[in-house]
Amino acid sequence: MKDTPMTRVTLLPAVQLAYDSSQHSTTGKKPPLLEKGWNPIFPVDYLKKNLLTIHPTAKDFHEMWKEACNTAAKCIAEAKEYNKKRWDKEKCSGSKTHRGIFQETPSISSEFSQAILPDRGGQIRLQEEEPHPPELVEVAYSPGPVKKIIKARNIRLNGKDQRQYSVGLMNQTADKDKVGRRCDTR
Repeated sequence: MKDTPMTRVTLLPAVQLAYDSSQHSTTGKKPPLLEKGWNPIFPVDYLKKNLLTIHPTAKDFHEMWKEACNTAAKCIAEAKEYNKKRWDKEKCSGSKTHRGIFQETPSISSEFSQAILPDRGGQIRLQEEEPHPPELVEVAYSPGPVKKIIKARNIRLNGKDQRQYSVGLMNQTADKDKVGRRCDTR
């Protein structure tokens, strides 16, 4: 496999094998052991380091595996550089409208840094505060027993959960049904 471009067919299985045979940085265990509870045995595990000669197939597989891992590492490094170049090209150069949101200056402390907003040539709309919901009005109950509860629902009032009931009063018409709140907190 010298001087031949790696294809997806040969690269991905070797990368999968390299990932499955590497140890997790925090736990110190291999991913299959963490996910499945057992460690699979790979052909690479059968390669003995102290022998003078090994089986040709195992040697070819070992060389292919090393080359695929090196190519995968190279592809990742190239992708990182490519993404950085694209980001710098799009966000740091060109017209003002395509630049990033702000410029960062040297940090003031370990937790804070000063940001300078670019001149956009117009006003910046600030986020307005959300209006507070209107205050609930207590309904005065007319005398008389409740005939039925028409509707019940949960509401949150002053940080407490409460039940609100729409009730129909006995010996009254439908247009005199009242909405009342019972202050049961949960």
